[in-house]
Amino acid sequence: MPVRNTTASQLISQSGQLAGSVDGGILVGSFRFAAGRRTPTHVHADHQLVWAQSGVLHVTTDGAGWVLPPTRAVWVPAGVPHTTGASTPATLRSLYLPPDCPVRFAEPTAIAVDDLLAALIVHLARIDLPAAARTRAEAVVFDLVTPARAGVVHVPMPRDPRALHLAETLVADPADARDLPAWGRHVGASTRTLARVFVAETGLSFARWRTHVRLRAALVHLADGVPVSAVAGRVGYQTPSAFVSVFRRTLGVTPGHYLTR
Repeated sequence: MPVRNTTASQLISQSGQLAGSVDGGILVGSFRFAAGRRTPTHVHADHQLVWAQSGVLHVTTDGAGWVLPPTRAVWVPAGVPHTTGASTPATLRSLYLPPDCPVRFAEPTAIAVDDLLAALIVHLARIDLPAAARTRAEAVVFDLVTPARAGVVHVPMPRDPRALHLAETLVADPADARDLPAWGRHVGASTRTLARVFVAETGLSFARWRTHVRLRAALVHLADGVPVSAVAGRVGYQTPSAFVSVFRRTLGVTPGHYLTR
């Protein structure tokens, strides 16, 4: 897929609003994403902090993906190809930070968004904010961009064609309960081969990878207000308690706590 070198102003001119100073400070882009909208793969000369003020966003970088409810953002370093999309209507607030800013995460990083950081992003999105007030607010933002203690769900995709077919099928239907031997028969590979490929190409065992797929799908439903009891069945768990147990074990908190600040 071609990668576009896109500036913040080019993206804003398509369907959004840009706020910020022109002297190397933070720019804030505001976008409305309809359900199913997805940007082309592109890169920025600036660092980017992707945050959903409402709804749920998906960010993909080189085969890895994050689901972002309003309590989480993802830091995308300058020059990293990525796409942003939404499965439900969402409001994107995108911060563009200069390469020499104090935040120096070299890899895409999950960021916790508490009430203060959320309020500051909305504050900086104002187009009528005086320059002095903007400078003071930007300084606080740099201090608040810290890694999330409870991470976002990370779903890297394998490259092997057989494993990729399996992965894409499970992403489309996380409740599919077939085990690895059954998948091996379906895609024409031995159980051992598939197990080895998943570890080598995703860094996760097949079982753990499937758990991440299910939790990523669950986050979209939860953020859309679907009850835990219904979400559990939709993503392949026999009981709500089993789903909550896996969620807590993987992300360190309950579903309710993950979606609140």
